[in-house]
Amino acid sequence: MKLFKKYIYVVLAIASFSCTKDFAEINTDPSIVSEPDLKYLLTYSEDKLMTYQGTEWVWENMEHLLRYTQHVSASPYELTNNVNTRYNAFYADILPNLIEIRKQIDAMNDPAAYQNMKMVTYALEVLHGIKVTDLNGSIPYSEAGQGRYEVKFDPKYDSQEFLFDTWLERLDEVINTLSSNDGDSQESYGSADIYYQSDWTKWVKLANSLKLRIAVRLENQNPTRTAEIFQEVMNHSIGPIDSNDDQMVFTHDNYSPFGRGGDILYRSTRFGTMSIIDFLKKTNDPRLSIYFSPNDLVGNYKEVLEENNVDLPEFIDPNDPLIQFQGGPADWTVAPEIANYFSNPLVVGTERFSLMSVANQKFFSPKMDNSNGIWKDVVVSHAETCFYIAELIAKGYGNGAGTAEDWYNQGIRASIQTMNDIALSAMSTTAFDGDGLAEIDAFLSRPEVMLNGSNDLEKIYIQQYLNFLRQPNEGFVFCRRTGYPRLDSDYYAREEFNEIVPRRFWLRDPGEVNRANWQSALDEQGFTPLSQDVADLNAEKVWYDKTAPAFGMGE
Repeated sequence: MKLFKKYIYVVLAIASFSCTKDFAEINTDPSIVSEPDLKYLLTYSEDKLMTYQGTEWVWENMEHLLRYTQHVSASPYELTNNVNTRYNAFYADILPNLIEIRKQIDAMNDPAAYQNMKMVTYALEVLHGIKVTDLNGSIPYSEAGQGRYEVKFDPKYDSQEFLFDTWLERLDEVINTLSSNDGDSQESYGSADIYYQSDWTKWVKLANSLKLRIAVRLENQNPTRTAEIFQEVMNHSIGPIDSNDDQMVFTHDNYSPFGRGGDILYRSTRFGTMSIIDFLKKTNDPRLSIYFSPNDLVGNYKEVLEENNVDLPEFIDPNDPLIQFQGGPADWTVAPEIANYFSNPLVVGTERFSLMSVANQKFFSPKMDNSNGIWKDVVVSHAETCFYIAELIAKGYGNGAGTAEDWYNQGIRASIQTMNDIALSAMSTTAFDGDGLAEIDAFLSRPEVMLNGSNDLEKIYIQQYLNFLRQPNEGFVFCRRTGYPRLDSDYYAREEFNEIVPRRFWLRDPGEVNRANWQSALDEQGFTPLSQDVADLNAEKVWYDKTAPAFGMGE
């Protein structure tokens, strides 16, 4: 992605969220841009949707969310104020410009020609708004961003139920407008739209996929509404994201969330858990070598062991054909004799063999060691959409164009191809050359993977879970809403985990100007103000999580 130099145009819109500026001065000072270019207002917000996440990846995803979901194992650290940057990013860098775009369009002489451009702003704010409410519950929305326009700095906090209802209405407006408008009669952002280059059909598919994101979140509270949303999406003439070409992709030549030269091992090495690595090995999953790096049990290691009369630890099968991939306990206290090898290699004479597989560093940090890999991420993926559809069909919410098996297989193909593509851009380890269909078809034919009428929903769940390694928030929401992987599963079991898992974050005191609304929202949700106590954050749940199962206790 080429960054646009006209980002300076957005300063005015952003400032409206942080101060009470003298607007008479703004209107007379020629050095201040009072009507920023709509295209680059959008570019700025679209860029910030992803580039704010440097802190999020380091302090939240790697340190907490991926560990809670047991995608990786790492030293536990306390929650700090470095988490929840999603909240500030929404109000400082994403939402302001989207509101400004709409204000300018509404004030134009010919606003009808800009309605498609207007609809894109709603899709973007709903996309990130879902992520903000996921771990915060009630948030300002209906009255947010009015500081510049109405001198209102005390927006109310809208309930999560209200937010979802409102966002579904917004998404329907996006879908209906973009589906019915003649594209030739509409102005566009062109290439300033860094995701879809103003391809309105792709924006419709995104909006429908976002409706599915909301639908699965609503299920524990309102399954009837989930069914309605699902049928609306599946019966729409355009439908949701249904190809890799339509997924929402962010590519940036010079960006990496861990910085240039940075790696993902800050504060603690991120290892694969036994559960994920053992399952990827058992099913011969092509994503194994993409997600995790091999240990030192390669080459002539057997000869070295024999020469020094040293045996491998009991937890390693010497006949394992994939012995170079080994995971450890998700909770180090559960199996300290194995966790010991996280920090200590196996010493054999003068040789030292690291036994544990580390999360593939270049897959997550393509600029590490100052290399030239390119960061590519999928914001809303084809695979995610397919797995939602397969899940909802399997649960009896109705049929779409195809069976649960059709969508499940399509989701697996999309996931593996997309992960391989991300790895290729990062100059990291790939699983195959080309489209990988031969490797993927072989994977789909395995009895542990194929749907055969037995345990189908769990199989769909686990493939959804495996796909979310690069979407930690979605992975966390998945484990929280479903209770999968299950502790007692014979298929893919969640490991014993003695640490209390927080189910939400906390919102800081906004200050005197809006403290009353903040306090009221906390009281309504039953949240202890400012508490960072993990027991509180586990017990005091956001609305759609209140009836969800405990981690590992899915039905």
